[in-house]
Amino acid sequence: MAKPKNRLLFSKTGRACYISHLDLMATFQRVFLRAGVPIWQTQGFNKHAYVSIALPLSVGYSSDCEILEFNLDEGMGMDLVPAHMNACMPEGIHVSQCYAIETPLKRLAEIDWSITMEYDGGVPATAVTEIEALLGQEALVIQKKSKKAKKGYTEIDLIPMIHRWEMAPEENRIRVHARLMAQNPGLNPSIVVDTIRAQCPGAAPDFVRYHRNEVFDGDGKVFR
Repeated sequence: MAKPKNRLLFSKTGRACYISHLDLMATFQRVFLRAGVPIWQTQGFNKHAYVSIALPLSVGYSSDCEILEFNLDEGMGMDLVPAHMNACMPEGIHVSQCYAIETPLKRLAEIDWSITMEYDGGVPATAVTEIEALLGQEALVIQKKSKKAKKGYTEIDLIPMIHRWEMAPEENRIRVHARLMAQNPGLNPSIVVDTIRAQCPGAAPDFVRYHRNEVFDGDGKVFR
């Protein structure tokens, strides 16, 4: 299998948020073909375009910073790829950039998230102070399900995995801006919200939206 040499930066918003990871992979494979973008294909009887998406996004989440890796063959410049692909893309998926890989994925360290917690009856009076107290602790150890652990779960401390956070309460929602660890280990923002539900039931939201704003390397620089 050829090592990927190119990356696409794309967004996934609107109704496209509900496309699963596997369906998204299939979508890109078909779009490469329809757009006439020459890329390397797997060898064998059933050839298909090889693509790989870094840090797959959970269903229902939106993002402005998704990264897909592939190999662009000769016949088209990288600067032409976004326009060709966007002409064939389904609603909600937009390719903004195609470029050569210079930084390995292992350098991807942080994800900047927007977490919007919505409350049907308005934000509870004590919700903000309860959440601030919870996330302001020196340690916040929770049990996370694990198929590899004998007990069926493993204990993790969320605080070292939350590099920074801030809240902006409104009438019917609380907007949380957080920088979370991306991998090794990564922290899904839903775990933070589930912890709020479990330990601060008075601050439990009725609905939550998650959005990836940007990805960063270990030095705090935008990852590309």
